[in-house]
Amino acid sequence: MPKTPMTTRGADLLRDELHRLKTIERPANSTAIGEARAHGDLSENAEYHAARERAGFIEGRISELEAKLANAQVIDPKLVDAEGRCVFGATVDVADDSGEASTWQIVGEDEADIKEGRISFSSPMARALIGKESGEMVEVQTPGGIKLYEIVDVRYL
Repeated sequence: MPKTPMTTRGADLLRDELHRLKTIERPANSTAIGEARAHGDLSENAEYHAARERAGFIEGRISELEAKLANAQVIDPKLVDAEGRCVFGATVDVADDSGEASTWQIVGEDEADIKEGRISFSSPMARALIGKESGEMVEVQTPGGIKLYEIVDVRYL
């Protein structure tokens, strides 16, 4: 299976979620199943069926997180030495042709959050930026058509 890039922050978030699922959610749900089982007839016990369904979700998510972490290629943006080029983990300041500025960090798919300024390395914007340097112009295919951006600054935070 190919390695999936993610920042150290993204890997930490996945590890935290995995820890919470294993130490808090799973035991709490096991308790809920036991209590629902004590209520009697399981064939018509909605609480029991809901708790069993929740257990399936929790176990599935645990398996998914373990697989993602096992196949993760963790990259610390602070240790990247790309000499001003846009690479995975870089924080990039851009300005569009109308002068509107925005800042994006190029991250893994699981940690992308547009509201927080984090875009997936596979997004059209990140694909256009990767490999470019400060001062270069990039064209990005957006739903509204092609937009032109200037790379103002590239940082590794």
